[in-house]
Amino acid sequence: MEIGVFGFVADLASARREFAQAAADGFASYWVPQAFGPDSLTCIAVAGQDSAPMRIGTAVIPTYPRHPQMLAQQALTVNDAIGGRLVLGIGPSHKPVIEGQWGMSFDKPIRHLREYLEILMPLLAEQRASVEGEVLTCKAEISVPGAPAPKVMVSALGPQLLKVTGRLCDGTITWMTGPNTIRDLTVPTMRQAAEEAGRPAPEIVSGFPICVTDAVDAARERAARSFAIYGKLPSYRAMLDREGYDGPADLALVGGEDEVTERIHHLASVGVTTFAASPFGAREERARTNELLRSLMGTT
Repeated sequence: MEIGVFGFVADLASARREFAQAAADGFASYWVPQAFGPDSLTCIAVAGQDSAPMRIGTAVIPTYPRHPQMLAQQALTVNDAIGGRLVLGIGPSHKPVIEGQWGMSFDKPIRHLREYLEILMPLLAEQRASVEGEVLTCKAEISVPGAPAPKVMVSALGPQLLKVTGRLCDGTITWMTGPNTIRDLTVPTMRQAAEEAGRPAPEIVSGFPICVTDAVDAARERAARSFAIYGKLPSYRAMLDREGYDGPADLALVGGEDEVTERIHHLASVGVTTFAASPFGAREERARTNELLRSLMGTT
């Protein structure tokens, strides 16, 4: 199992620092959310050129506001800029965001993702697509000479989206999804769909808040406050409920070095291929967390 960083970059300057430090520390990958700050792909193109050999992924770009042809052109350009190290993570986002903030319909998200991938994947691989779907259409060729196609992963959580993802692309990126759910739902559903489609075994990238500390109760209280929003969004709430967690604080990896190490090794045993660590806590706790993560590289 690889170990990567799930980071939140505030601006281009911090992206340069974060990418360079993560690469120097030996992390296998860095995962950049697309939220309400800087555009993730632009950050990666500008700040990611000097971070080889580390992969840099988006985790994740909402699909509704970007037509797959536009995203394919942008992703190919960025991947060319950083030497083929981009992983394109995409997802439907959440109904409160798509409808409540952007005024777009969140109707039929599974069909939307399926048709999106049916357009996006051939555009990335062959730079052409001809699809006339129920919700998306693309009949076009693009030209980004010499640009390698990035791997594509979807923030698939529920069973139907996991099946679509396993059948059509390279893997999934999970967040707020516990080890039992990964073992019993995520991994077997993805693997079966990929096998039936004749695709390689999918990657399972799993993001977790993590804090190595002796002040366990205080860290869990901090996690409850810092990650509270994720307990309210329906798709994440469903994953927490499936695991039997009251909230994000129960999912966070919190404790001393031995306890956190055991939990990370357990994630490898249930099928996670990349552990994407999202460190939180005081500066000393973050330093201690990063030290542990570096010590585990190559041992999971």
